[in-house]
Amino acid sequence: MPEDPGPGWNGYSTGRWEGDTIVVQTLGFRDGLWIDMGGSPMSDAAILTERIRRPNYGTLEIDVTIDDPKVYTCSWTVKMTENIDLNTELIDEICLENEKSYDRMQSVRPKK
Repeated sequence: MPEDPGPGWNGYSTGRWEGDTIVVQTLGFRDGLWIDMGGSPMSDAAILTERIRRPNYGTLEIDVTIDDPKVYTCSWTVKMTENIDLNTELIDEICLENEKSYDRMQSVRPKK
């Protein structure tokens, strides 16, 4: 990591392998960001660590750890398992201020 990565929306990330797990660490976020759609805060002191492992074809195990001493009393981790969804298409993720097409995009999404 650089000594001063400069604050940004996406921070500054580096990655390394630990066995069969890719570990991505990100810091240098700008102050006042949210971690999720619920508005969980994140400050410029945050360090985000993602551990991504593929135990078999079609499965990803993802651990995301937030360490932000300005906002939280201790670090915490969210664990997720993502499975491949065959015969589907990816849709674009739109992140624009005042975006209006999300509802339309969801309405045309195939039902499971």
